[in-house]
Amino acid sequence: METIQELWNYYQLNGSYVMEQFIRHFLMSAYGVLFAAIVGIPAGILIARYGKLSGWVLTAANLIQTIPALAMLAVLMLAMGLGANTVVMSLFLYSLLPIIRNTYTGIRSVDSSILEAGRAMGMTGAQRLFMVELPLSLSVIMAGLRTALIIAIGVATIGAFIGGGGLGSIIIRGTNVTDGAAIILAGAIPTALMAVIADVVMGWIEKALSPANQKRAAKTGTANT
Repeated sequence: METIQELWNYYQLNGSYVMEQFIRHFLMSAYGVLFAAIVGIPAGILIARYGKLSGWVLTAANLIQTIPALAMLAVLMLAMGLGANTVVMSLFLYSLLPIIRNTYTGIRSVDSSILEAGRAMGMTGAQRLFMVELPLSLSVIMAGLRTALIIAIGVATIGAFIGGGGLGSIIIRGTNVTDGAAIILAGAIPTALMAVIADVVMGWIEKALSPANQKRAAKTGTANT
């Protein structure tokens, strides 16, 4: 009960600071995933087209994922220095695997008979990609983005060790003081809340983009007209 009271007092005294770090934490995570999507989605499409490349690309992404977060930050810090840019770069690297893998899986899982029908209609490769393959694989790609964002939110907490800021800085501050449990919770609770909200929102978008839901929406729209 005492810890809860201390936590409440901390939020009352430092509410604006916590909110500032919350926004900073989210932006670092979002930028890392955004940049990874810009690289990872085209890479996933490419290796789906050229299957021989898939082993190399996915293995490289897997190797990046196995590097401990602190080791990754330390290596990047030597090249890029301290600050949020280094954290965003590490989040970019960690987000590549789920995005590339899910894009590859989504594109490859499109029914070949649908693609054959597109060819028979005279559709070019680009038309089949943007009008058939990507729409049908969007929910799988969104699942990869969802996973990447949750990973990024967790890893961004460690970024405070190299001056990246975010909610991790509050947690670290709590570990450096006596009886700092309330301060640790003041950073940990918003981090967990952010991850839960991101998971729920991305899950809703993923479900909305699923082919089954798109078909249901199309039938509903047709029935209404």
